Amino acid sequence: MKINIVIKYLFFFLTLQTFGQNASFKIKYSEQLAVFVFLENLSEYYPDNVFKTEFQKSKYNIEKYKNIISKFEQLSISYSFRFEDFPYGSKKTMQTQDILKKNLIETDNLNDFKIRSAGMIPNKTLSDLGECISEFTPIYNELIYNPNKEKFEKQLDEIQKYSNDHKIEDYFKTGLVFYNSSWDSSIPFEAAFYPLPNSKGFTASAFCNNFVSAIQTDLKSHKDLFSVMMHETYHIIYDEQSLEVKTEIDTYFKANKSKCSNYAYQLLNEVLATVLGNGYVYEKLDGKLDAGEWYNNKYINLMAKKIYPLAKEYIDQKRPIDKNFIDQYIQIYETNFPDWINELDNIMTYRYVITENEKDFKTINKLFRYRSRTEYEDQITESSIEKMKQIPLTKMVIISKDSKEKIRLLKNKFKELKNWKANPDKEFADKILLEDKSQLIILNQKKSDLEALIKMIK
Repeated sequence: MKINIVIKYLFFFLTLQTFGQNASFKIKYSEQLAVFVFLENLSEYYPDNVFKTEFQKSKYNIEKYKNIISKFEQLSISYSFRFEDFPYGSKKTMQTQDILKKNLIETDNLNDFKIRSAGMIPNKTLSDLGECISEFTPIYNELIYNPNKEKFEKQLDEIQKYSNDHKIEDYFKTGLVFYNSSWDSSIPFEAAFYPLPNSKGFTASAFCNNFVSAIQTDLKSHKDLFSVMMHETYHIIYDEQSLEVKTEIDTYFKANKSKCSNYAYQLLNEVLATVLGNGYVYEKLDGKLDAGEWYNNKYINLMAKKIYPLAKEYIDQKRPIDKNFIDQYIQIYETNFPDWINELDNIMTYRYVITENEKDFKTINKLFRYRSRTEYEDQITESSIEKMKQIPLTKMVIISKDSKEKIRLLKNKFKELKNWKANPDKEFADKILLEDKSQLIILNQKKSDLEALIKMIK
């Protein structure tokens, strides 16, 4: 039997002064989104977390609710499409799951959510999603929200006050100028928070016109929260650059003669968000630069710190990114980190893999967990190689049968392989830098497992 309840939606919001041209900035709590995130964290595919711990020790850890969790995690709600007219990788692929979360934040009840989301995913799937959220709303409130309600509401009050006192909206304007981007004033920027009990950290993401973050109920450092918040927001501002600006930046990178220009380009989005959010914003809020790591990734962290003086000069002078900035950025990359274009942990973050063994994809994901852009194909054909050739990602081809024919196809497609000597009867792992300045990795697998073969790459 369904539990019919009256749900009281609590919205805490703050309208700050303005972004750009009078765009409002709102901070709120969205119960619908919080329950959706709660269900995600209860999935068996998610690692252990505080939500899963509270549920597993509760009276609701029974077959009925386990079946709902299983039903939720099997829902197909993630579809995507690219903005094909933009240079590859310069604009985020649109994800239906992001829009569903946006609609959860911006609607007051599940019926409005379903009406707004109709047509985005199949109606049956949308209905099932609504039922899962409805069933788990009272469970979420009993286990998570209500026990932390007083502390969480106090946190929201403090976050609102901190936003006012430090004029956080000004940092949005700073990003618009630096990225040479724009924002429609009629579209509010909404930040949704939800409580994260018994935790020393917080999570954050951004999409569309939304920022989402779990916050620990005893959060002390608002400068950390807001520097991360602006980091994620800067990804949105970068994404909203016009086609003209995106094309110009793409042209600057491709025209640069450095062998490092492609991989420097792949790193750009995350590096700039780190520079502005974890560098510039943090320094403004704290009075000094963060002496620790700015990002939990060696390549992003070190590059962000190296280009910070250059970026800060542009920010202080209210100058947008231009050709001079891009050229200096690439030069800093090549001067300080010339070997990065050969380090697999770096270049496999941006990968296009073709193999005829589907299990190889799992091995690749296990070996290179951090990934920004991935493309996978399960057939080594002339057309799949041609498609891969057009994309400026690291290209990995894993040959495990018909080696002579597959090698012939590769040599026909890549002029850089004209003088390449490969014995189809022997196992090898070769890496070649292509004209587009991406690495082509060719693995001819005979007896070794894939992990061992990858370790042979020089």
